[in-house]
Amino acid sequence: MKGTNIGEFEELVLLTIGALHPQAYGVSIKNEIAAFTGRSVTLSTVHSALNRLENKGLVTNHMGEATGKRGGKRKKYFIITSFGVKTLTEARAQREAIWNLIPDAAFKVNLT
Repeated sequence: MKGTNIGEFEELVLLTIGALHPQAYGVSIKNEIAAFTGRSVTLSTVHSALNRLENKGLVTNHMGEATGKRGGKRKKYFIITSFGVKTLTEARAQREAIWNLIPDAAFKVNLT
């Protein structure tokens, strides 16, 4: 298992898996990220992130049942592990702590 450092896109994928639970699979994750962010996201980019997250122990997967709708092909569903939840919680806490350090004056634009 690698470290807990995750990039912005990996964090988006993890959050999306949580939001889609228990129906988080490659295409649904891709579509949800595109809808929320307005980004053009490819399925291969999502699969690469899912592989990295699995290698880090942040997500696990299980295969769904074969359906006639998909020509008998099974979906691979993803679930956040307890380690993934811990990692997301720590990332959120870090961001909130930094946000709380920013004085209001830092966001005021002085155009004169």
